Amino acid sequence: MKKLIAAVLLLGAAACGDQPAPKPAPAPAPQALPQPITPAPAPAPQAKAPEAPKPDPNQELAARVKKALEGAAKIQAAGIDVTAADGKVSLWGTAATAAERKRAASVASRVDGVRSVDNQIKVVKGS
Repeated sequence: MKKLIAAVLLLGAAACGDQPAPKPAPAPAPQALPQPITPAPAPAPQAKAPEAPKPDPNQELAARVKKALEGAAKIQAAGIDVTAADGKVSLWGTAATAAERKRAASVASRVDGVRSVDNQIKVVKGS
């Protein structure tokens, strides 16, 4: 048994030698793969909202004249059609009297934007 104890002590002394125990090698850090350089995306072009169609100034003028005729007393505006082109207004249709025909032209000429009136209204008795 003495021999056994001596052998264990000898092995223990050999294990505790002057040299430190070797340190385990650190695991290599994972290397990131180089990322391709991509340019920043270009800003999206500003999409313009579609413009609302602009109203026809001739139709607007004709509508204003028709409204003025409808609001005038002693004029049967239902029998009168109105067209306009660059400030020139044309009146079409029928009137019961020459005075009604004349009043319609007078009312139309006072509407803002009217430069001239072409009175094509025909006098028809009983219209």
